[in-house]
Amino acid sequence: MARFAVGYELVCRVILTAFVINVAFIVHTVMGLVVAGLFPSIAAAYSTWRTWINSADHWWTCKETWTVFHRAWKSELKQANLAGWPMLLLWLLVIYDYSVVNFHDAGPLGYLSAGVLLLVIVVYGAFSMEFWVVHANFDENIRWCVKMTLQMLLCRPLCTLLMLVCFVFTVLIWLTWPGVLMAFGLSLPVFFAAGCVYYFGRIPGLNVRDTEAWKARHPAA
Repeated sequence: MARFAVGYELVCRVILTAFVINVAFIVHTVMGLVVAGLFPSIAAAYSTWRTWINSADHWWTCKETWTVFHRAWKSELKQANLAGWPMLLLWLLVIYDYSVVNFHDAGPLGYLSAGVLLLVIVVYGAFSMEFWVVHANFDENIRWCVKMTLQMLLCRPLCTLLMLVCFVFTVLIWLTWPGVLMAFGLSLPVFFAAGCVYYFGRIPGLNVRDTEAWKARHPAA
């Protein structure tokens, strides 16, 4: 019963934090007039969840969550936009190519091209999610983060797969209960992405195996 109570409390903490991060995401995106505020808000969401996951006490007040988000947002005004806009342009290009190939009858070659582009979209989606986690975790330049993300895609396939599964699960939740999207927005998939890296990514600074609780439960690990 005690374990259930602890688990229930943790779920409530995640829900509250996710809601506050979503509100902060919307407000800060508008503060940056969308064009300059969107990608810093995305980076700040990842950074806030990373800080929350690594914190010893997960019982943050709304003010604490907002403060962490705001500080991360201000620090990301330049770097996040430098990384985010090229990524968005590439997303638009890939989606446009896929729509052209998929919705026009081009015969067997068209089906093959559509399948290849769909695979590219899936891989690039995983890359995009992992990139922002890496960017939030390491104080490195964009090129270094890109290389690190590519290494994770190749060397941590389980982490990537679970991240994609969680994202699909989140989309299904949005489609089933649209109110969840309104209340929590992108905060939930960001949380799942950071959580997958925390448990399965094994990167310095965001690794469950570095915690004292893990070492106490797995003394031989």
